[in-house]
Amino acid sequence: MIETWINIVLNLLVALFVLAGTFFILSASIGVVRFPDVYTKLHAATKASTLGIAFILIGAFTYLYLEHSIVSGKLLLAIVFIMLTAPVGAHMMGRAAHTSGVKPYLKNRNDEYEHAVKVYKKKNQ
Repeated sequence: MIETWINIVLNLLVALFVLAGTFFILSASIGVVRFPDVYTKLHAATKASTLGIAFILIGAFTYLYLEHSIVSGKLLLAIVFIMLTAPVGAHMMGRAAHTSGVKPYLKNRNDEYEHAVKVYKKKNQ
């Protein structure tokens, strides 16, 4: 009887991981379509790759471990690799966009990076 309840709870846990990942990917897809400029769209796309895919991989890892007693090192490495590289890649793309002259959507906000670049250039002249 207790094993049945434990199996039900663990299956719900796997389903919650996969549903959370799906939610983040769906939200990011909507954000990519709806957000006004490249920086906010980049933010949305990065959320999908870090949180959405990581949750789905955690759900897959948990499922494989519970149902087949398989500890998948590839899934763990994929999770670590995505968590390490996606934010750095997004940061570099945003910086490249700003350097190439793409202006952010400035409704009630300041471009702090542009101000920091101006201060840095004045110091180094």
